[in-house]
Amino acid sequence: MSIDDTPLTEGLQRAAILQRVRETPGWDIVVIGGGATGLGCALDAASRGHTVLLLEARDFAQGTSSRATKLIHGGVRYLAQGNLPLVREALLERARLLENAPHLVHPLRFVVPAYGWLDKPKFGIGLKLYDLLAGTHGIRPCRVLDAATTRTALPGVRSTGLRGGIAYWDAQFDDARLAVVLMRGVFDHGGVAVNYLRVTALLSEAGRVSGVEAEDSERGERFHIRARAVVNATGVWADDLRRLENPSVRPLLRPSQGTHIVVDRAFLPGRDALLVPETPDGRLLFVIPWAGKVLIGTTDTARDDRPLEPVALPGEIDFILETAARYLDPAPTRADILSVFAGLRPLISDEHASRTGQLSREHFIERSPWGMITVTGGKWTTYRRMAEETIDAVEAAVPLPRRACVTASLRLHGAEDDRARRPREADPYGSERAVVDALPGADRVLEDAADALDGSGDDRGPTEAEVRHAVRFELARGVEDVLARRHRLLFLDARRAIALAPRVAAIVAEELGRDAAWVDDEVRRFEALARGYLAPDGVG
Repeated sequence: MSIDDTPLTEGLQRAAILQRVRETPGWDIVVIGGGATGLGCALDAASRGHTVLLLEARDFAQGTSSRATKLIHGGVRYLAQGNLPLVREALLERARLLENAPHLVHPLRFVVPAYGWLDKPKFGIGLKLYDLLAGTHGIRPCRVLDAATTRTALPGVRSTGLRGGIAYWDAQFDDARLAVVLMRGVFDHGGVAVNYLRVTALLSEAGRVSGVEAEDSERGERFHIRARAVVNATGVWADDLRRLENPSVRPLLRPSQGTHIVVDRAFLPGRDALLVPETPDGRLLFVIPWAGKVLIGTTDTARDDRPLEPVALPGEIDFILETAARYLDPAPTRADILSVFAGLRPLISDEHASRTGQLSREHFIERSPWGMITVTGGKWTTYRRMAEETIDAVEAAVPLPRRACVTASLRLHGAEDDRARRPREADPYGSERAVVDALPGADRVLEDAADALDGSGDDRGPTEAEVRHAVRFELARGVEDVLARRHRLLFLDARRAIALAPRVAAIVAEELGRDAAWVDDEVRRFEALARGYLAPDGVG
């Protein structure tokens, strides 16, 4: 029975899921890691008919996969680097996501402002090649704009010296919600995905990896899980798991950090995004309308560590503000920042690259001598292709039936019959909205005193029903799961998220049967986390 056929009062019960894990003697595939790549692998395997279990140590997409720039794109920077195969592959996958997840992935027009004499021909030639590489999968062709049309497209752009611009198309999405949709898809196709079940050891038999040992973070229960194949899809932590198998293994990854800031939409009130084509460190900077706010980023800073909750490094926020000030008038200041978030990229190491910006964004699949398959690198746009190649490698490596991949045309959870309904650009639930609105509190938007006074609606939190839905149907286990990933308020306005935490905690507690002490502890824990999303005073 698919989840769509499940009674509304049942949903996804974690206790029942764990019982299934206990009772299953073995799985075809165990996937470790609940980010974009791991969820993609689990959905691919389940949709081929394999028995699959995905294990995530924390929450789905809690790491890198909820901290992206919210773009599904071919990568104009990769075009400048001459990596045409990667651009072509990403543009094809962009088209597939627009088709298969129309409730989450939407076309977005970008405008590159031109201030120098050569800017329009230089950028125009490159973006025309971008269109040619997309071929029949293109959204709309790029076009040259005069100065007046550029100002209309980008209210707030600096007018001094503006000669016009180039407009081109890519796509935008909500990364964490796409991860939740992929998780739901795993269940739709008969698989199982569990968060807060941490892999602590690899099991071996006859010199080969034969499963994993995992521990439930909530109750401390240990599970011994057998599998024909184990897939390591743990992102920037992939080398840690590889070292469990072989302590002397050579590292694959060289992580880098990308930081973003979020400001009020008044700084770019139009519908189009602004692309800064050249920053002092050779990157691009995006200024993007997102969920009623403006997202600005990103940086590319090498890191030797891999913190679970990365924060902006010294100078990153100032770099973003100083670069944005060259293009926006008025420009945002540190006082205007509503939220700051940082994520780590799992970049494949290259001894010839002097800085992380030169490292490839392509993915890499490794089969170890002991049988574990590791997939790492890549980006959200190509997650589906990465998963297809990984499960192909699994089928070739272990005695599993060879089955064709079906995800290239697989409509994702919530997309069913979506096109027959009204456009859902503002509703990431898609056809799941009817399930949400059937729950108690569909007409009660959670708001704090400031919301009630200003009435703007931009910063308001989820409805009570959306919080209940996050717990019942999306495996949310606490305030952070709801306000960071099922709803994005923590990433949009950290202070508002802190203000709403007590109300969200009370609803989650009611759903999970927690007591008042749990609510108090959960609110304190979330407030401590959310303070890391506030812009620090001074240089940083």
